[in-house]
Amino acid sequence: MQNSNNDEASVTKTTEKPPLPKRSKTISDDTHFPGPLFPAVRRTDKPFDLRVSIDSDAAASSSSLSSSSLSSSNGFNERDWMYPSFLGPHMGRRRIKVKPNKLEFKGNEEKKRIQELGSKKEEKEVASLAATQSNSVTQTSSVSQLSGRTRGLKSSLMTYYMLIINCILCVCYAIYLRDRVEKLEEENSSLRRFCSYKSIAGNNGIDVLHTDNNSDSNFGNADGRTVALYSVIVTLLMPFVLYKYLDYLPQIKNFSKRTKKNKEEVPLKKRVAYSVDVCFSVYPYAKLLALLFATIFLIIFGGLALYAVSDSSFAEALWLSWTFVADSGNHADRVGTGPRIVSVSISSGGMLIFAMMLGLVSDAISEKVDSLRKGKSEVIEKNHILILGWSDKLGSLLKQLAVANKSIGGGVIVVLAERDKEEMEMDIAKLEFDFMGTSVICRSGSPLILADLKKVSVSKARAIIVLASDENADQSDARALRVVLSLTGVKEGLRGHVVVEMSDLDNEPLVKLVGGELIETVVAHDVIGRLMIQCALQPGLAQIWEDILGFENAEFYIKRWPQLDDLRFEEVLISFPDAIPCGIKVAAEGGKIILNPDDNYVLKEGDEVLVIAEDDDTYAPGPLPEVCKRSFLKIPDPPKYPEKILFCGWRRDIDDMIMVLEAFLAPGSELWMLNEVPEKEREKKLTDGGLDISGLMNIKLVHREGNAVIRRHLESLPLETFDSILILADESLEDSIVHSDSRSLATLLLIRDIQSKRLPYRDTKPTSLRLSGFSHSSWIREMQQASDKSIIISEILDSRTRNLVSVSRISDYVLSNELVSMALAMVAEDKQINRVLEELFAEEGNEMCIKPAEFYLFDQEEISFFDIMIRGRQRREIVIGYRLANTERAIINPSQKSEPRKWSLDDVFVVISSGD
Repeated sequence: MQNSNNDEASVTKTTEKPPLPKRSKTISDDTHFPGPLFPAVRRTDKPFDLRVSIDSDAAASSSSLSSSSLSSSNGFNERDWMYPSFLGPHMGRRRIKVKPNKLEFKGNEEKKRIQELGSKKEEKEVASLAATQSNSVTQTSSVSQLSGRTRGLKSSLMTYYMLIINCILCVCYAIYLRDRVEKLEEENSSLRRFCSYKSIAGNNGIDVLHTDNNSDSNFGNADGRTVALYSVIVTLLMPFVLYKYLDYLPQIKNFSKRTKKNKEEVPLKKRVAYSVDVCFSVYPYAKLLALLFATIFLIIFGGLALYAVSDSSFAEALWLSWTFVADSGNHADRVGTGPRIVSVSISSGGMLIFAMMLGLVSDAISEKVDSLRKGKSEVIEKNHILILGWSDKLGSLLKQLAVANKSIGGGVIVVLAERDKEEMEMDIAKLEFDFMGTSVICRSGSPLILADLKKVSVSKARAIIVLASDENADQSDARALRVVLSLTGVKEGLRGHVVVEMSDLDNEPLVKLVGGELIETVVAHDVIGRLMIQCALQPGLAQIWEDILGFENAEFYIKRWPQLDDLRFEEVLISFPDAIPCGIKVAAEGGKIILNPDDNYVLKEGDEVLVIAEDDDTYAPGPLPEVCKRSFLKIPDPPKYPEKILFCGWRRDIDDMIMVLEAFLAPGSELWMLNEVPEKEREKKLTDGGLDISGLMNIKLVHREGNAVIRRHLESLPLETFDSILILADESLEDSIVHSDSRSLATLLLIRDIQSKRLPYRDTKPTSLRLSGFSHSSWIREMQQASDKSIIISEILDSRTRNLVSVSRISDYVLSNELVSMALAMVAEDKQINRVLEELFAEEGNEMCIKPAEFYLFDQEEISFFDIMIRGRQRREIVIGYRLANTERAIINPSQKSEPRKWSLDDVFVVISSGD
């Protein structure tokens, strides 16, 4: 009864949930194990009681599959299958055992609870089993891949080993045959001796024996040729074999050492190719050595091949191989298939080597020509002038330096810039200027690299000029500072001084701090700004500055004259018939230059004289001339009147210009400023620049916000009331010279047109000689007539635009970068001149002025220029030139100073005044 109940319970469980696997059964002794691919059944004689167990595998299979497995004919369960041993170790299954039910379940609710608990646990076991099976599958696949690679590696190694063994066997067999031939020769020689001793062999026999000896010798030679042939074949096959199996060598090494292969290891072929590439790149003669080695190898290899297929000796074969390599046509007279094939192969290799040699020679010549074309060769010069950088000032700078070197028959100027050499040479050729014996050498490179500086012999240059770049002022000065640092890092030291063009006056102290005593700075903005103010206050002064700064006319020179020692400066002043002394370089004060010294100063030993002369070799002191020292009535300077000046545009150093105007102008003057900078921002910029607006005593600032190229903005200003109008290169356009000049030119034309329409015409007004007969255009004539009322000074940066404006004569004078180039050239020739220029440009100290003739003479008085110089000393002035009433240009350092001539009160004189 109990058994029947158990059967009914088991059937109920079978229908409600997956079948339960049986417990393990022990296989009897008579049971045969069929193998790993067949199921094995563990059977026992005594049946066990049915017990409830939950297997993880049963949860993974469907209920239908489980039921079919239970009802199968063989009665096998999934548990009865054996895990194959060749797949690796079998992971044991975890089981969740439930206590067996000996009694019937009470109620359906308890059965459902047990089923839900069992299903949850089965899901967990299924997940763990799936992970275990995936790991086993991965291990199985990796093992199979490894075994496949191992089989491929073993097969390739077997082929390689068979080739090596075959070659070794061939060589050994050849050696064996050679030994056998030697033994046969010994037996033949012994037999001949025996026959000759017994007198058995006749003449015929001896002949036969001799014939056999020759045949044996030929066989020995044939054996040696066979060995040579095999050596040639093996040598030909070895590169292909190595190329084919080169990447397997690291695998063989790792396999022999039982180490794992690194997945990131670079193949051996790539490493060999990389090593060859590095060798050819690093060592310049590697290609030549490789070609030489290839030639020697071809000669030896070809000689060995010829020796193997021909009857000639090895030495003769080597010579033939060389002739085939040197001349590919020498193989035409070869006879036989083998010699012809070998000779053609050697000739083909010789042609290839000859082509490679031509390629190397062509590349070497091309590289040399390319280096010369690109300016990479070294400059072997000394006492030359070195220019670092490239800008629009370079053309005028080269002109001035060439004129300065004219007296010595020319010199050498080297330009180092970050441009192509051909482009620089083409731009210099476009100048169409005769350099008068001066050579200009261009090199491409960076002034910031010491190797490029050494390439242009920087340590042997007598002067170095650092040009400002075309960037904005701060970037340009920062680059100039880096160049100065590079120059100070030259190990050989610098022989000459360094002239640095600066863009901003505020950056000048930092460059001098870095460079020390060797550095001389020329601030381009400052030079042009001060010259514009001086030219606005004294019309015609710009032309005088152009004559003095340029080397084409008179310029400053400093030289020692021992014969002038113990003379007073008043006597020294008239001692030079072809020069005008302006100052003294005092040796006792460390070389300090004193402009316009006192008349009673006595020259001492070591003192030098500063003069204005045409050239450094055109003047010398002479005997003192006879002059009239009659005193002249000293006329005081006329009082200064308030002036009204207009600034169109905004410069970064406008605060310095205002301070200069404050020193020059009379109280009550007005300075109008028209630009696009807001008024509040203007005051902030001026204050940051160091200008005390509240401390201005002589001038009053009048701000107008507007654009100088818009006509209505200009018409809102009283343009006809200004004494001077300065058109400045605006700071916002300082990066573009063309745009800045276009803006200045447009402003100039608009102002002249507005002035010509506002000013009344005066028919009775005489037209000056400067304006007469120039142009028949009505609008140009109106603008020229308007220029007689107010002075307009234009700042034009490009020299081409400057020439255009100068020819049209619609502006009184145009200041451009050409004046800066002149100053740079003068300081490069003599750095002491920089002190003179700094004092003359400053608002304090000595200055260059234009004075009327009534200060020095009477109308139509006939006196010499020396007499006028003596009268000028009464006013503490040095007269350096004059401008006659009927001429356009002033004459500086006139000739024939001792000859008297008539003067007019309409004439003016150029003097250096103390400014007191």
